[in-house]
Amino acid sequence: MEALGKLYLILLPLVLGSALLEGLWLSRTRAKGYDWKAWATSIGDLAIRRLLSLVPYSLATPIFSLAYQHRLFTLGLDSVGSVLLLFIGMEFFYYWYHRTSHTVRWFWNIHSVHHSPNQLNLAAAYRLGWLGQFMGATLFFTPLAFLGFEPTTIVTALFLNLLYQFWLHADWIPKLGWLEYVLNTPSAHRVHHARNPEYLDANFGGVLIVFDRLFGSHIEEKSAVPCDYGLVTPITTYNPILINFQPWIGMIRDVRTARSPGAVLGYLFGPPGWRPDGQGLTTAELRARGSLAHPQPAPA
Repeated sequence: MEALGKLYLILLPLVLGSALLEGLWLSRTRAKGYDWKAWATSIGDLAIRRLLSLVPYSLATPIFSLAYQHRLFTLGLDSVGSVLLLFIGMEFFYYWYHRTSHTVRWFWNIHSVHHSPNQLNLAAAYRLGWLGQFMGATLFFTPLAFLGFEPTTIVTALFLNLLYQFWLHADWIPKLGWLEYVLNTPSAHRVHHARNPEYLDANFGGVLIVFDRLFGSHIEEKSAVPCDYGLVTPITTYNPILINFQPWIGMIRDVRTARSPGAVLGYLFGPPGWRPDGQGLTTAELRARGSLAHPQPAPA
């Protein structure tokens, strides 16, 4: 983990500097300008997340350790085959982690922070929220430890996977030809961040787009349907505390109104926007209605 910490410190200035340069460029070249308040919110989110990473607790850590103690094999990175296995395994489990983060409310509460910016830019890439380590977001990668990869190796591979995705948040990069069939690209990721009903819940891959194509979740960006970014109910606050905790507060309120165990489970683990009467804001319901929620003002 020490090596990963050093790598993080080396790359962090490059990431932050790139986002800043993009902001300066876009603010001069686009009529709609650049949302500097959202940029500051993302910086604040990153700073608090780094502080929270110092807390010696993660829901996944003891489970990773237990899985590795009972591993099937002992796998290092001393061969091309093991590196390839780690890469493909990481992509596979990342796909299902990411897909679940959009289709199960508990995990969406964590991941929605990343989708809260109403503009897609490089600064949005490092707005990842504060509660992932406490709520089990990395449990999806436990099979890699059970297979035989050291937990630190898995965490490093996940870090590199997320680092690749940094450049995908540039909305000014065009489609990349045949690479669109293999890699996760800015075009594919624009669709992923869009709130248009026809684009919701798509393109969950990390580095690759292959698993989206295999499992039917790939949607291509269409020039006739410009991407509208942000949450289905747009965030109107720049307060990172509200952005991180409002989803959990809303879930608790819904659970308190539940009139049956089934409704409790639905509010906790059903799709985001689920309601017992079927009149919610799930992806299926939004597509059926062809409409989105209107912005709900929140205190800044």
